[in-house]
Amino acid sequence: MSPMPFKTLIEPFRIHAVEPLKMTTPVERRRAVQAAGYNLFALRSEDVLIDLLTDSGTGAMSRDQWASIQHGDESYAGSPSWFRFLESVQDLFPFRHVIPTHQGRAAERILFTALTGPGQSVPSNTHFDTTRANVEFTGAEAVDLLIPEGHDPTAQHPFKGNMDVDALDRFLAAHTGSVPVVFVTITNNSGGGQPVSLANLRAVRKVCDHHGVPLFLDACRFAENAWLIHEREPGQQDREVRDIVRDMASLVDGMTMSAKKDGMANIGGWLALNDDKLAEQCRNLLILTEGFPTYGGLAGRDLEAIAQGLQEVVQHDYLRYRIRSTGYLGDALVKLGIPIVQPAGGHAVYIDARALLPHIPPLQYPGQALAVALYEAGGIRSCEIGTVMFGRHPDGSEHPAELDLVRLAIPRRTYTQSHIDYVIEVCGKVLAQAGELPGYKIVDEPPVLRHFTARFEPLPFQ
Repeated sequence: MSPMPFKTLIEPFRIHAVEPLKMTTPVERRRAVQAAGYNLFALRSEDVLIDLLTDSGTGAMSRDQWASIQHGDESYAGSPSWFRFLESVQDLFPFRHVIPTHQGRAAERILFTALTGPGQSVPSNTHFDTTRANVEFTGAEAVDLLIPEGHDPTAQHPFKGNMDVDALDRFLAAHTGSVPVVFVTITNNSGGGQPVSLANLRAVRKVCDHHGVPLFLDACRFAENAWLIHEREPGQQDREVRDIVRDMASLVDGMTMSAKKDGMANIGGWLALNDDKLAEQCRNLLILTEGFPTYGGLAGRDLEAIAQGLQEVVQHDYLRYRIRSTGYLGDALVKLGIPIVQPAGGHAVYIDARALLPHIPPLQYPGQALAVALYEAGGIRSCEIGTVMFGRHPDGSEHPAELDLVRLAIPRRTYTQSHIDYVIEVCGKVLAQAGELPGYKIVDEPPVLRHFTARFEPLPFQ
């Protein structure tokens, strides 16, 4: 039970330092986004008022994390900061081998380079963008096997991030010898930040054991997933979050991690696993491109910040505030009549752009249209999770993504309730003009991960 039994949920911290926000006019914002090719990644951050593009590395570090930075030891090998980092990781994830990297996608690249290649497949509940790209870069196929409820934005299921266990069993039976690893993403970012239950993870483990395939976690939002298990899964309400995290770790053979999310840091990540031979391969790849195995592309001060952040992220007061504040935004948008992925997940609220803008066909990118409109209306930067991000396939063809979403990702410990109230007000304004928004076309794009650098133009309104 919360020690604060009141209606108002306050932030479990107070502000120690502030940075200014630049106020802009609609004219200035229209000019800025046009110059950026209508790609919000290309905006200057100083021209953004409320930045909900991502929660990755954008949070505010605590007083104790900044103090820990002063303990950073920059020795090339065997730094005390490395040992503190290792102890903090293994306290929650007791794998034999922990390999630091500069961020999560580096861990993905190393693992999939060592494990996968042409003719192979990697099943997941849902791969996120860099995971999918790193799998496909090796010539392997990234396969999503999400439960049916996860495909329905309005379905009220507590664990819509769960993997379809029966589908996984059938897939592994049909692809014997060509699946080097199964991945489960917690929480399921591409599917609306939805959690995975312990029961589902146990069932996936059982299927993997039956087919002799290792199971890994993409664990970047592990604490939020554990809190949602604590809140929603029968029998978990009286348990400590750190114990739930250890339970999740005990069910898998390894993990990739971006410490820029639930590591509460601005940079960093790791790969952790138990297989000695695979760990040796991965360390050799690490040394080629990232650094020595006791720093992996990170400064000692970064290792210290992550070590402290891992202690803070599993605190119940923090997680209660974190999940409820996300729910506050989701509840308000539903009340306005804005369709979102329900129930709200941990780190973000996902607006169903295809439902909100039915006059814009998927291949005219309704998610991009909505994201641009939110910026022009109120300086809010968000992220399209839809046909721009996932519509281009390895063979060069383009197809509509299953969903066209706009993610409002909330940085950790960064914005106050008044900022979120402003976001709600801007969303209401965009809702009022939704029927007038144009679609977009891509005028320039790279061959992979196009959403980061593509340039767009608005289409004539029809």
